[in-house]
Amino acid sequence: MPRPYRFLGVIAAGVILWAFFKPAGVDPAAWRLFAVFAATILGMILQVMDTGAVVLLGLIAAILTRSMTLTAVLGGFANSSVWLIVSAFLFSHAVAATGLGQRVAFLFIRAFGRKTLGLGYALAASELVMAPAVPANTARAGGVMFPILMSISRACGSFPGTSPRRVGAFLMLNQFHTTIVLSAMFLTSMAANPLIAELSERTAGVKIGWTLWAQTAWLPGLLSLIAVPWVLYRLHPPEMVESPEAPAEARRRLAELGPMKRSEISLALIVGCCLLLWATTGVHRLDPTSVAFLGLAAMLLTGVMAWKDVLRTTGAWDALLWFGGLVAMADWLSRLGMTTWFAQTVAAHVHGHWSWILLILALVYFYSHYGFASLTAHVTAMYGPFLAVAVAAGAPAPLAALVLAFLSNLNACLTHYSTGPAPILFGAGYVTQTDWWKLGFVVSMVNLAIWGGVGLPYWKWIGIW
Repeated sequence: MPRPYRFLGVIAAGVILWAFFKPAGVDPAAWRLFAVFAATILGMILQVMDTGAVVLLGLIAAILTRSMTLTAVLGGFANSSVWLIVSAFLFSHAVAATGLGQRVAFLFIRAFGRKTLGLGYALAASELVMAPAVPANTARAGGVMFPILMSISRACGSFPGTSPRRVGAFLMLNQFHTTIVLSAMFLTSMAANPLIAELSERTAGVKIGWTLWAQTAWLPGLLSLIAVPWVLYRLHPPEMVESPEAPAEARRRLAELGPMKRSEISLALIVGCCLLLWATTGVHRLDPTSVAFLGLAAMLLTGVMAWKDVLRTTGAWDALLWFGGLVAMADWLSRLGMTTWFAQTVAAHVHGHWSWILLILALVYFYSHYGFASLTAHVTAMYGPFLAVAVAAGAPAPLAALVLAFLSNLNACLTHYSTGPAPILFGAGYVTQTDWWKLGFVVSMVNLAIWGGVGLPYWKWIGIW
């Protein structure tokens, strides 16, 4: 059931926007669709219903107001980026269901987890192995890593009510912030990243493939993965410097898991082959979605997944609905000229060198995430318009597209409601809200310094701008 007052407010906002704010020079159908689209985004932000349900109602409203045809609505579900996300959710299910994700994490902890800071790095490294094939950061941090964090914290005598600073608070903060960095490092490591790639191509003609994303993100990403745990360790130090219980717990859990199962070995080989194919698209010319489909076929043929597992992975089909619907609306708005009109209108009022304009846009885009409880909602509402303005102001399109793409992930460091993993890790009770927000702001400055100070010259060197 929708939350009634919020739901009515969303409908009222759409009607008011449609009826009373009709700008000159805009196709009436485009403005009707924009009103529906804006109301849909507002419904996602206010969480009046589940995301898929909000988008479905938005699509129905677009048809009833004659803003879109049924063919246009269904066209979004034929988009290759939509099916890449569906496939990646199925990979995510396989990683969790086979136990491969837990095994990787415990292997890293057993090898490098004797000191608490080293434990933080080991946990980050274990998620780094999973990130390229697991797009749902909630699945990685909440489904795979969170039970491990709780197990280690308890084994070390750290409990929320009595001894949170012993080790648990550091582990929760460290995992959250490294998850955010990892979400920015790969096209397939956060659910909305393929949507970003789609909006980038439609708005600015910039095609961001898997290789380009990884090529531009790996250096600042690795530096952030090194710097952020150290900063958190210094600013919010654990009472336990040595953590001998962590490797012992890892050995115990690995013994429980036993030898690698056939399904784990098969999945590891399949994921490795997919990563290799994603990284060498320029050689074999297979697009990322085709590679993902090959991986799914291999999982079905080897028995890693059964067809009933595919059907039961509800997150994949939920993503198909909301992602496909948003892509359809964004595409039709672009075809009706709404994006071009917006960029030209704003650019006429923006003056100065493109570098300063891009900097201001980037900072506004980043810190506006204080008002969002979803990375997807933020991307859908603001990525396309901000990119259009940056390009219209003279910023190199590839640079602007990639900067806003990375910030679309890194901005989740700010609050305890910013993205799926945040309420899970914060909800464990080890970190107060005040500490979470203060440290989140510090981490935001660290990440901006690294991705701006190191990323910009590196991207210049490799020819992005």
